[in-house]
Amino acid sequence: MKLAITLVKSPAGSLPKHRANVKALGLRKVGQTVVHNDSPQIKGQIFAVKHMVKVEEINE
Repeated sequence: MKLAITLVKSPAGSLPKHRANVKALGLRKVGQTVVHNDSPQIKGQIFAVKHMVKVEEINE
């Protein structure tokens, strides 16, 4: 299973740790969507910035 992660809120003004997580997920601009495999590491990064992203499951 894969996850489609969309940045819905700008990380500007947020904690440096949150900005680093957004960058590590590969998100740069608001509205950008990236697809990652479902793994515990990715889920942990998403959990840290859940107030800034929207996540959808993709079955392939």
